[in-house]
Amino acid sequence: MTRTHRLVCLVATTALLTACSSEDAPQPPAPSFASAPPARAGLPDLNAEPETLATGVDVPWGLAFLPDGSALVGQRDKTTILQITPGQKPREAYRVSDVDPGGEGGLLGLALAKDYPQTQWVYAYTTAGDDNRIVRFKLGSDAKPEVIFTGLAKAGNHNGGRIAFGPDGMLYVGTGDAAEPSRSQDRGSNNGKVLRLTPEGRPAPGNPEDGSPIWTSGHRNVQGLAWTADGAMYATEFGQNRLDEVNHIEKGRNYGWPEAEGDSGPARFTRPLVTWPTSEASPSGGAIAGDTMYVAALRGERLWTVPLAGGTPQAHFTGRWGRLRTVAVAPDGALWLTSSNTDRDVNVRDGDDRILRFPAKAG
Repeated sequence: MTRTHRLVCLVATTALLTACSSEDAPQPPAPSFASAPPARAGLPDLNAEPETLATGVDVPWGLAFLPDGSALVGQRDKTTILQITPGQKPREAYRVSDVDPGGEGGLLGLALAKDYPQTQWVYAYTTAGDDNRIVRFKLGSDAKPEVIFTGLAKAGNHNGGRIAFGPDGMLYVGTGDAAEPSRSQDRGSNNGKVLRLTPEGRPAPGNPEDGSPIWTSGHRNVQGLAWTADGAMYATEFGQNRLDEVNHIEKGRNYGWPEAEGDSGPARFTRPLVTWPTSEASPSGGAIAGDTMYVAALRGERLWTVPLAGGTPQAHFTGRWGRLRTVAVAPDGALWLTSSNTDRDVNVRDGDDRILRFPAKAG
């Protein structure tokens, strides 16, 4: 079986892009919202011509939807966050301080608190001077972000970085091995894991080990997290030389890295749901609508659709927009996709990087 990878392409007007300012600089005003969120429609229509929401975005990485259906999009190296609203020009929504971009690090995943309308908390996975960490902040605030979790080893690659709140209200974190594979099997390290935290950044109750944030282990580099409507969790994972993966994430499981890659390795490790040759994927982002998982592929330069109920994954848009990093399904059922060509400066297309929106099917 082949495997699905998909990424959401971020695009913004070059004139709106600004470098990260000093921490004492005033923050942009908080975004305003519509009176009610849009209702979810049908599944994304990949046969429709997508709307280009923004161009000229600097390494768009994290993406999180606000209550009105607009989105926050983080620029990894500039460490600024844009608010992207269909039909409007992108605007800067926040500047994240104390971020140290370099290699695959910088401003990575974004997530909104489950009770965002009440608390206004926005969460980010960032690379600081000494580590990878998780912070939270409020849009429009001049206060420095609150650091809620630290100590994740950083490196030039394999920093993980995707964060998302699960159906249980806990914060899930995909981490990488930070270029030292042995960390993935080391229960004393939070690298090479999927972590489960409270909104305050503490180990969540019900984790496999009391007082530990580790939910699953044996991962090489997790950058996609998604759930089905009935609460089943899936994650994308970068392989090394042979096979990338989509895994069904279950409490306490060990997914094998570095002793196993793909379907290989001892039987005690949990096997992936889907695998692809690394040349066809390098999966960074994942999202689910209905019984289909969408996977954004970097090296593979395509969007994969993976039927979770069984069937063969299908590749879409191969080579059309280059490297794809993030994919997300909006509250209205549309699919957002970001490209990621400016991070490598290889085959950069005019207008890169961009954010695309595929509408939902009617009915």
